[in-house]
Amino acid sequence: MLSLVLGTLRTRWVTFVGGFVALSLGVALLAVMGLALASSLDAPDRRPERFAAAPVLVQGAHTLRVPTPAGQRTQKLAHPRAVPAGTVAKLEELGAVVADRTFPVRVANGPDDLVGHPWSTAAFAPYEITAGRAPKAADEVVVSGDWVKPGARVPTGRGSVRVVGTVADRGFENAVFYTDARAARLSPISVQLAVDADAAAVREAVRGSDGVHVLTGDARRYADADPERDSEAITAMNAMFGTAGGVSAFVSVFVVASTFTFAVAQRGREFGLLRTAGATTGQIRRMVFAEALVVGVLASATGCLLGSYGAPRLADRVVDGGLAPSWFTIGDHTWPYHMAFWTGLLVALCVAAASWRAGRTGPAQALREASVDIGTMTWPRRLCGTALLLSAAVTLGLALAGDPGELLHRKTYVSRPMLLITAFALLAPVVVRPLARLLAWLPAQLPGAGGMLVRENAAAGVRRTAAIAAPVLVTVALAGSLLGSTATLDEAKATETREQTAADFVVTPASGTDFDAATLTGLREVPGAKVSATSSSAVYVLEDGVALIKSRARAAEAGPLAATTRLPLAVGEVSDLDDGSIIVNSEWQRHTVGQRVQVWLGDGTEKTLRIAAVMTTGTGDNGVYVTPRNAPGALVDRADVTLADGADAGAVAVGLRDAVRDSGGQVRTKAQWVEATYPDRDRTTWLGFVLVLGIALLYTGISLANTMIMATSDRVRELAVLRLAGATRWQVLRLVGAEALMVVAVGALLGLLVTGLNLAGVWGALGVLSVWTTIELPWIAIGVTVAACAVVAVVSSVVPAALVLRRRAVEIAGLRE
Repeated sequence: MLSLVLGTLRTRWVTFVGGFVALSLGVALLAVMGLALASSLDAPDRRPERFAAAPVLVQGAHTLRVPTPAGQRTQKLAHPRAVPAGTVAKLEELGAVVADRTFPVRVANGPDDLVGHPWSTAAFAPYEITAGRAPKAADEVVVSGDWVKPGARVPTGRGSVRVVGTVADRGFENAVFYTDARAARLSPISVQLAVDADAAAVREAVRGSDGVHVLTGDARRYADADPERDSEAITAMNAMFGTAGGVSAFVSVFVVASTFTFAVAQRGREFGLLRTAGATTGQIRRMVFAEALVVGVLASATGCLLGSYGAPRLADRVVDGGLAPSWFTIGDHTWPYHMAFWTGLLVALCVAAASWRAGRTGPAQALREASVDIGTMTWPRRLCGTALLLSAAVTLGLALAGDPGELLHRKTYVSRPMLLITAFALLAPVVVRPLARLLAWLPAQLPGAGGMLVRENAAAGVRRTAAIAAPVLVTVALAGSLLGSTATLDEAKATETREQTAADFVVTPASGTDFDAATLTGLREVPGAKVSATSSSAVYVLEDGVALIKSRARAAEAGPLAATTRLPLAVGEVSDLDDGSIIVNSEWQRHTVGQRVQVWLGDGTEKTLRIAAVMTTGTGDNGVYVTPRNAPGALVDRADVTLADGADAGAVAVGLRDAVRDSGGQVRTKAQWVEATYPDRDRTTWLGFVLVLGIALLYTGISLANTMIMATSDRVRELAVLRLAGATRWQVLRLVGAEALMVVAVGALLGLLVTGLNLAGVWGALGVLSVWTTIELPWIAIGVTVAACAVVAVVSSVVPAALVLRRRAVEIAGLRE
């Protein structure tokens, strides 16, 4: 048996090389994604930056803590509270206390992310003067980096200042240091302090102060401007690598199974000859199983080696792309190799199912199968394909009826295409023949036999056509479904913004800042302008007694809000909003007008409010609305403006621009505002999808080339017969290329059908949620994918055929297997 296996591997090396390449690359993908995911799950915490040299830090209440029967639940407060004055007095008795303040600074020709601090906090990084001196007057500053030289006069949104010194850039911020007194006027509220005293004494001094806590050691990183940025980046990487790993596993298993099954199906005549020579069904099955074992072990081991080489390169790419912290590297993990190796071997051994079918056939039946593809749809295949198709339909119906918002989540619209792709691949033999005849109908009507041969070859070779179309199907379906879902959701969010904005103008402050009182007064004094000033906040509610939910909130006065915004209300009126009420959306557990709900405001204040109105769910971004009194600490960051009766739009626009000129605000019309707020592409999600689709396209391209070479090598005599029948070499090559394009077209149409069904589900979910928008198909991505598959298919079929046809047709036709 072993000698027979080795002899088969030697004589049918093209077939086995194709399976080896597909399996080794699939295992490499699994190993790379597994290593990246394991390294992101085991990433270390970031060390302190701004306060690396600070002795002890004291923070006011930053976290809302709510006791529940299941334990304490926490959420980060939208508006942290300052350390109480009495506590500050106790701390000053222990040692020097430095109040930290952070506020945005806008400079026309400077970095976009400048932040201001008191000079006293510079020593905690520590920053040291590299040129010039420390600031002493209110209009003097020290800056980090070399974007401006000492002595320069710099105009800012907070007045003109003179740079008197510079400090080295430490990489985590672009800082502007003012005198302590000037910083206190620019940012009156301080939510954290540095205390030069013993940590135990500091903890004793703050004991009993609600929400106040002490930070020492590595915990001082929580006092940095964005303490969670590395953990958020790691979480995003976990999601990205998890998604990429899941899709890669699906694609690799799908393609490898298709390739191995086709390789076994190609050997029908060989199995028939063995059965005629007296081989038993068990011997054939054991032979195929042994071949799969040899190829599986070698390919899986090779894939693990390739994965160990590719994983560090992937880590470098995600760091260079800004998706991961600069310190991220691939760790020393072994379980991804085990997972990839045994998965690859298991997939290879699953070819035993195909060998079982090959062993059951009798000698004459096997010989007939070698000439014509019959019986391609076995009852297990038909049953599994139908079951998966029905499962996709039933789960879609249940989601639309029960929780349509679930269909809009990334994990759902990433996983649902896999179900349909598998179902369509299993049922492909049912539709391949009629689809091929339909696509080739017009070419078959043209003069000559070429179109007819393309049609009949594609329709007769169902296994070959289905195996080659499978990689195209999975790539087109993934590209269309993933990119189409995100584009459709983005368009739905833009539609919501367009429909909910009734203002003629929308005024926003300079990036990273808020409107000051003088600017707001100037806006309200513009003749002919009705101004609704709103601010961003948050509201927290405890659902089911155990889940503390944070909802995005906007604070606005009811009257101006009703005049400038068309809220998607299901019940109630905007005019009913007052200081004792709240407007919620239907996602809230309690969403009946008149009900009273216990909430915590953005600064943690507990309050009971009456539900004044309820909005539809929409895409999930409707949030809630409260009055400014119920958003303590929130600053105005947007002003919607409608025109009074008879007011001239041009004159009002000029007045609004004059009012915000000094503060650097921007005035936009409604159309400009909708365009400017079109949902930004989530960079991590987008790059994750690019990674997934790039891997899928590269892998399926190689697999497609393998399968095409395997299929062409199996048609040597057929091509020779065409030459003997009078066809020229170029006619045969054109026929081979046309057949390759036909098969790619079959796979592309099936992929488009899967894409359409997935996007129809997303569109239906949006409709149930009262958001009617258009389905956005990523035609460019689909076109590029199909074109790439077509080029690969044509080249990998025509080139082997051309090499074969260099020999005389009589010699080719007389070759033995």
